[in-house]
Amino acid sequence: MARAVIGLGSNLGNGRQNLLAAWQRLQEKAGRAAALSSPYLTEPVGMASAQLFTNAVGILDTKLSPPELLATMLAVETALGRDRQQGRDRTVDLDLLYYDDLVLTAAGLILPHPAIAVRRFVLAPLAEIAPAHIHPLLRRTALQMLHDLPDDSGKVTRTTWENT
Repeated sequence: MARAVIGLGSNLGNGRQNLLAAWQRLQEKAGRAAALSSPYLTEPVGMASAQLFTNAVGILDTKLSPPELLATMLAVETALGRDRQQGRDRTVDLDLLYYDDLVLTAAGLILPHPAIAVRRFVLAPLAEIAPAHIHPLLRRTALQMLHDLPDDSGKVTRTTWENT
């Protein structure tokens, strides 16, 4: 059984509902949930959108291989209305951040996710549920990477799953 860390994001519709629906489907199709962070409201980073994102990070115990898990994640996105051809706004976006301590570069899949260390919207929820998780290449914990970010790396606000 492998431990996968997955980033979840949404900026169309009810973000919290979208993320919870995606997390439920991932559990049904890919494994057992070990943890799910609080949702975080975040400003869009590197894209022109007026919509705030809702982001979270979950930890999933899975028997699927990394390519199988990625394919399942993409199928969940599609089932929940994501159209990768339609702009940057999305009902749900799922990113495979870590798969155990695997370091992998393959077509369509790089592990660990290459942008973890520069994304506050990933590191804040990751540090909430796994502050001591060590990046296998950078040898820094999630909490250390979060503290290393410059102040202008995007605002995130922790919220709750209530009122979804």
